[in-house]
Amino acid sequence: MVFVNKDDVMEFEIHSSATMAGSFRYKVWDPPLIVSQIMTMQAIFYIGLGIWVAILDLFTGHHLTLDSIFRYQELQIRESHGRAVMAAFILNSMTSAVGLWKVVQRTKQCLDFSATAHFLHLLLCWGYAGHLPLLPSLYLLQLLTLALMCVLGEYLCLRTEMNTIPVRAMPPKTDL
Repeated sequence: MVFVNKDDVMEFEIHSSATMAGSFRYKVWDPPLIVSQIMTMQAIFYIGLGIWVAILDLFTGHHLTLDSIFRYQELQIRESHGRAVMAAFILNSMTSAVGLWKVVQRTKQCLDFSATAHFLHLLLCWGYAGHLPLLPSLYLLQLLTLALMCVLGEYLCLRTEMNTIPVRAMPPKTDL
C-alpha cells in the first residue's frame, strides 16, 4: 500500500504482490526512465572516455581527434598512442562504473547498462568507419572493459544496497 499526497488529500494505491516481488523497490516497467538512464550512461561513457584520451594524449604528444575514440585502427599495441587509447578505455570503465552506481543504482541492471553502452559504442564505431571493425584486439578490449565496468558497478551498487536501513532508536530508558 502506498500513500500519495495530492492537493492535501491522501489517496491509497494498492499494488499487487507481483509488482512488489518481495523487495523494497517497485519493479514497474518505466520506458522513459530506462531510455533516460541509457542516454545518461552513454554521455558519461563518452565524456569520461574523451577526458581520459585527452589526458593520456598529453603524455604521448598525439593530437586530439575523434579517431582516438571511434577508429579501431588507433588501437595498436605497438605504438605509444595505441597503448594510451587502450589505457583510456580501461580507465573509462572505472569512471563508467561510478556512473552506473550513481545513475542506475541497481546491481541486477549493471550488466544490462554496461552491455548497452558497449554495444552502442560498437555501432557508432561501425558508422564512423563505414564498416564493421575487424581488429580482434578491439573486441578483446571491449570485452575487458565491459567486464570491468560491470563488476565494479555491481560492487559499488551492492555496497549501497547492503547498507543497513536506519531505524529510529527508542529514547534511552532511565532507571529511577
